[in-house]
Amino acid sequence: LGLVLCYQSATFVQDVLQEVVKQAPLLPVLLYGPTVSLDKLSERLAAQIVARIREPLRYHSLVSAIHACQVCRGDQHAMDMTRGTTKVFRSLVGQSEGIKNVRRLIEQVAPTDANVLILGESGTGKEVVARNLHYLSNRRDKPFVPVNCGAIPGELLESELFGHEKGAFTGAITARQGRFEMAQGGTLFLDEIGDMPMPMQVKLLRVLQEKTFERVGGNKTIKADVRIVAATHRDLESAVAEGTFREDLYYRLNVFPIEMPPLRERTDDLPLLISELTKRFEREGRGSVRFTANALLSLSRHHWPGNVRELANLVERMVILYPYGVVDIKDLPQKYRYDEGIEEPEPPALLKQQKSSTSLGVSADLPNEGIDLKTHLADIERQYIEQALTANDGVVARAAEQLGMRRTTLVEKMKKYGIDKAEVVSEN
Repeated sequence: LGLVLCYQSATFVQDVLQEVVKQAPLLPVLLYGPTVSLDKLSERLAAQIVARIREPLRYHSLVSAIHACQVCRGDQHAMDMTRGTTKVFRSLVGQSEGIKNVRRLIEQVAPTDANVLILGESGTGKEVVARNLHYLSNRRDKPFVPVNCGAIPGELLESELFGHEKGAFTGAITARQGRFEMAQGGTLFLDEIGDMPMPMQVKLLRVLQEKTFERVGGNKTIKADVRIVAATHRDLESAVAEGTFREDLYYRLNVFPIEMPPLRERTDDLPLLISELTKRFEREGRGSVRFTANALLSLSRHHWPGNVRELANLVERMVILYPYGVVDIKDLPQKYRYDEGIEEPEPPALLKQQKSSTSLGVSADLPNEGIDLKTHLADIERQYIEQALTANDGVVARAAEQLGMRRTTLVEKMKKYGIDKAEVVSEN
């Protein structure tokens, strides 16, 4: 997380910081020691210090120091995330009306600077929508900066959003940019806006109205050239009625609402979502996995309280347990098994045949004159593929599952043997 530097003299601090700058320039430093002057430190060395802790220790100052350390480590990550070029994210995959409508709304509002409010349960992919809005906008080359309003203590949120000047409060030994400045020219994503304390709502409203703000402890007015995208899992209209959320702020944010459908309302998208998730794990070199039709049917009956995030966790678990395997109902965790009314499939026609497989021209006896084994096995493989395609009405994915191979592998073999699925099905 960071380096806690216990010291007795300014010289010791300077020596250690010089090494830190050389070896780990992004490592935040917390100072713990007596009150000594550090004015002689260079600006570069002073920038490495995010907080200073003095005795007697107080809870508030300790929490502030630790949070400053966390923020420092997170800032670089948040900025790095803006450099990507991917425009399509996995949880927006699907052909259900709900998700197609979300994609349409994104395309309509992305080119504008209108404030967007994303509504939906936890795990539905609200941040994914926010990133799509950014990458499809004219601000795509500027930062996308996320901040979770519910994860930061109320007393620290103002400094987090607007930054602070040196000496603004105990522990503010250097000036620091806030998220609004980090997002300048780009997009600021305010996640869980419904958890923002009332005093901060007033200050945010002023920024939205006047497009300016000041750092904590400062008097210099800073222009806010930032697009605001907010998200919440809460019912903000009810919060307004209960007096826990400002009505004027609600209307400022709710210029263009986008509602994310829960996964239980789009279970037809499960195969596409699972396919996208498994491809991601494959790209990361972590293995892959396939699900039988019955396993998918069972998953479609689950309520999915954790939505797409819960699905991603399940797929990752299956990849770890059954790398490059096939997952059936019995392999799923107990709470995902809904096998009532799901019949066991009939054994594939090609597997019912006798082991002698005389219909495929296979004999248990080796001819005296010998055979070309490679050609003979290729003929058998080709005939099995044709039978699988016939049994599955030409559906390559189901035929591949029946043959125990990946769909892409089967497609390659069909090209190798010159097999046209339409011709095979019509002939049989």
